Amino acid sequence: MNEERREFIKISAALAASAGLTHAGLAQAQDKSSVQAQDRVFITNEDSNTLTVIDPRTNTVETTINLTSFDEDGRPPFRFVTAGVAPTHAAMIHKPLYHGCIDAHGAVPSPDGKLLATSGRGSSNVYLIDAVNKRVLGNIPNPTAGPTTSADRLSSGILVGREPHEPTFTRNGKELWVTLRGEDRIAILDVERALKQVGGTDAGAIIKYVPTINGPAQVWFDAKGTTAFVASQKASKVDVFRVNADKSGHSHPERITTLDIAEQDKPGFTPFLKTSPDGTEVWFSHKLADAVSCRATSGKFDLLDSVGLGKMGRPNHVEFVENAKGKVVYASLARVDDGGPEGVASSQLAIIDRSAKPGERKMVGSFFTRGREAHGIWTNPANDLLYIAHEQDELPGTANAGQTVCTAFDVSDPFNPRFIAQIPLGSLKLPSGELRNKKSINLVYVRPGTKGQTA
Repeated sequence: MNEERREFIKISAALAASAGLTHAGLAQAQDKSSVQAQDRVFITNEDSNTLTVIDPRTNTVETTINLTSFDEDGRPPFRFVTAGVAPTHAAMIHKPLYHGCIDAHGAVPSPDGKLLATSGRGSSNVYLIDAVNKRVLGNIPNPTAGPTTSADRLSSGILVGREPHEPTFTRNGKELWVTLRGEDRIAILDVERALKQVGGTDAGAIIKYVPTINGPAQVWFDAKGTTAFVASQKASKVDVFRVNADKSGHSHPERITTLDIAEQDKPGFTPFLKTSPDGTEVWFSHKLADAVSCRATSGKFDLLDSVGLGKMGRPNHVEFVENAKGKVVYASLARVDDGGPEGVASSQLAIIDRSAKPGERKMVGSFFTRGREAHGIWTNPANDLLYIAHEQDELPGTANAGQTVCTAFDVSDPFNPRFIAQIPLGSLKLPSGELRNKKSINLVYVRPGTKGQTA
């Protein structure tokens, strides 16, 4: 057994067991005590099939995790660059013998923050990422490694089904539920077996497939981990399941009800949902209806609020911030508006006052994100920092023109976010050239070894 294999098994066992544009003044105002040395921000980049890792202590890119299979072989069909010409992002994944990720999209941390699950929409698989050492689990040393070839051969991940949109860990960390947006079912994986499968020492990580509504986009669990909510991007419905975990912590899902949400989402396009920190509410983003809504997580799952976000608001993700100065829900808006800071077009985040009584919550303001087409958003454990991912490149003539950027805000006063940094995501450096990190989708703030939002 070689040293790399021993190290992989050691890490897998531990994980299974624990189952730049900067505004100087505002950066100094950031409470550094809320950031710890192990904290990292992970961003999935759909076009480049990479994960950017940001160190929130410096708000700079620390590394890029490679999910491509370029440069694993010295011959032209395997290369990122052929005859000195860099292909377009769309053309890259169609090169002969490419076996890497296609459309890196969803991302979620395990309850203890030591493991990430990332979905490849186009390649129909999920990858497991060691969040401590920032590497793909299951990679093996490349036997042809050299000056012009990559050191690793990429894992094939775990094949789960058509269009895996979002993975989500159960609250006990025993399972990973993956919604298959191109189908009408959820793949449920045993995490311990999945770690062995990507390491090549076992197979059969998928425990079962659970039928659900057509086009399931995401599943999220209530605070106790006993109820699962499933949203759809093809139907104006929400499926609700009783998890029914046994003594080993594994689930036996049972559908409780299917909610009709046509009044809130007539187009039937709800890509994202999340339960509130207190566990009493579940919030949904209805992208084509330009609205978000909120339901109770118990009883008959009654509708509590439906909040319009303005014409062409196009909400992607929601996130909660609760601290001494307020209690809000943020919604990232894909729309790009003129009139942003310094005259630069930018997306905005909607601010919803969650301290108001259910039925009276509304959008009370918004702020420019300083990036284009805002998507994933996530807060730190102290709820005083917010990071935002963006799909589009920055405008020509700006400091980070042609770059995809992440932006950071001080939200110690959640009603008055203060800009900290615009972080260009740079590129993955391959032996044959640089692959620009492009089209950021999901973003998570992780503190390995600490209970996080999925715990």
